This record gives sequence, structure tokens and C-alpha cells, in this order.
Amino acid sequence: MDEEFHGGDSLPLPDAFVDFLTQNSVSPTVYAASRSIPRYVRLKPGCETSIDEIEAEIKANLKEVNWLPDFYEIPPDIRISSTKPYKEGKIYGIDAASGAAVLALNVSPGDHVLDLCAAPGAKLCMIADLLGCSGSVTGVDVARHRLAATKTMIQKYALGDRCRLFIADGTKFSIIPSACGTVVKENLEVYKEWTPQKTWKERKRLAKMREKKNSETFSGIEDPELIFYGRNSGIVGASKSSVQRKANELEILQLGYDKVLVDAECTHDGSIKHIQKFEQWGWTTLPHRVLDAKRTDELFTLQLNLLTNGFRLLKAGGSLVYSTCSLTAAQNEDVVERFLSQHHTAMLVEIEESVKWPCREGRVAKTTRFDPATSNTSGLFVAKFTKLTTAAEP
Repeated sequence: MDEEFHGGDSLPLPDAFVDFLTQNSVSPTVYAASRSIPRYVRLKPGCETSIDEIEAEIKANLKEVNWLPDFYEIPPDIRISSTKPYKEGKIYGIDAASGAAVLALNVSPGDHVLDLCAAPGAKLCMIADLLGCSGSVTGVDVARHRLAATKTMIQKYALGDRCRLFIADGTKFSIIPSACGTVVKENLEVYKEWTPQKTWKERKRLAKMREKKNSETFSGIEDPELIFYGRNSGIVGASKSSVQRKANELEILQLGYDKVLVDAECTHDGSIKHIQKFEQWGWTTLPHRVLDAKRTDELFTLQLNLLTNGFRLLKAGGSLVYSTCSLTAAQNEDVVERFLSQHHTAMLVEIEESVKWPCREGRVAKTTRFDPATSNTSGLFVAKFTKLTTAAEP
């Protein structure tokens, strides 16, 4: 297989990938310095006095990211997973562009936030940090093993108190935050404080549920599976029927989520970390993982449906951020334009913080793009919407 961009700091991109980028109006030169892109870590708030200790443990300097609070650069070859600060929950890895997408939500204490594609959990952890001691964050993901990793992460960083996690199809999820606070009648089964140790009855129920899921496509499953909830997430003391109750459209407008993040599944072509993995996986696996036209078409439908359902669950006046780590217009601006044409109470809004960011405007006004060449980060597309009570002016 012929390759381009040999030597230096660039990845050896195969011709098929270069063609894919060209067809999507993406210049392959954005990857020219990909090997020198730093790793980014977020410092858990309250650990600022431990920076010297952290630097000594990871054997690298933490260089502050001046446009993103609590974020630091480290050299790209540094691995933190085996270090003491990581194991103690003082730092975690998250690309600066992904941190910017979370910051665009403008999370405030007391907000009820939905992370509709939550795994593997770094963005959800950041949301929980920003919430502080009020509000709630709901994480949803279709992949059990990935959401299990999210659960491990929020527990490790002691951020689970106001969090609840559901294994569910994000295109159909319909549980709103206020559904948890319903006053229950006597004799109804209610949620007790969460514990990793399940009763025999609960283990039997979960086994039956998993057996059912294994015999069906996930889209055929009615009820999301709650795999974790914190003491102050609104679950403890609520009846199981009230938690699983699907809200109607009027309830959602009044009692839906204040903020929704839809970091949608995509081809990951903008993720430097992901593309670098093909050097280990083998570039021959690239066509079916990234380049396949049928997969791209299916992703467009999935992305549009995730955005549509996330917006449906947003209360009037709330904010939604849609993002992907693809550089292609097909998975970004095209999705945004189709969505806006179908939802007249949706309005794109400026991301005010972006004036300080090393990014550029997307093809659609008010959208934002990060890429390795412009931003010294992985690629990310970010669009922010608000929900109007009446249709937006054309």
C-alpha cells in the first residue's frame, strides 16, 4: 500500500485515507505534525497544591493550557495510567478540544445535565466537577462494557454522588430528571442506597434482563437498565416505576434537562489518538472501520437521531452541544443543517467562550472546529443549540 507524509512528526497516511479526506474536503496536511500533538490532562479541582508532586510522579512538567481552566499539556509519550496521581484520582486524560465542548455547555450548579453518549466517561467526570454539590448528571450509553468503565471512573474520582448511569439506546431514551423525584405510594418497591452487592432477587432479575437483551436487538428493548446511581442523584427513595416512566412532551418542556451533551458516535478520523492506533491494528483495517460508505451513511442517520432525541429531552430555554471527533462535513455541518430544517424551535447560538480558543468557524456560521494544525489538539466539531418555546424566524 502506498503511503503519504512519511518521516518527521506526521503519520504515514495510506492513499485510501488521503482519498477519503480529499472527498470530504479535508486537507491531509492537518495531520502533518500529529506526532507532536501533546497529551492533555485535567487536574481535579482542589489538587492545585499537588502540582509539584504530580510532576515528580509522572516525570514530566504540567504546562497550563491558558485558554481552558484546569487543563494541562504533557509530552505525547507520557503514559499516566500506571502513575500514582492517576490511580489516586488527581488527574485524568481528556483532550483539550473535548474539554472545550463540555465548557460550551456553560454548566452551572443546580443544572440537570444529560450526557447522551457518556462512555468512556471523561466528559461526564468534568460535568460532575462543574456541577459541584447540586443538580444531577445522567449518563447514557448503549455499550455495557464501556458504561461499566464510566462507572469505575466516576467512583475513582469520587464524582458519583449526583450521577446516574443507564444502559440504553440514546435515540430512544426518554427519562427526565424530575421523574426521579415523584412521591410514591405505599407498598411500591423503591430504590435503596446503591451498593455493588446485589441481592439474590436482584441478581436473578438482572440475569433475566440480560438474557432478554442477548436475544433481541437493543432497539427492541423497552426499559433502560440503571447500573449506578449516587445518593443525591434523585434515585434513592423513588419507585422503580417512576424512574422508568417515559415523560410526555409537555413535561419535557417544563421539566427536561437544562443542558444536554451529544458527543455522537462517528468515524473518529479527527482523533489523533484513534488514527495512531492503526499503526498497531494495521492500516488494512482502516476501510471497514472508517472509509466504508455504508457505515458513513448509517452514522449520519444515527447522529441525526441522537441529536434529535437529545434536543427532545431538553427543556425550553435549555442548551444542547453536539460534537463529533470527525473532520468531515457529512457528520457535522450536514447533520446540523438537516436537523435545523426539521426542528423549527431549535436555534444555533454563538459559543461565547470560543473567542479565546485556538479554533476556526465551521462551514455553518456559529459552529466551531478544532483540528491538529489549527488547535494543537485532536479534531473536534462543536455546535451549540438552544430550545425556543416558539419556532425560530427563518
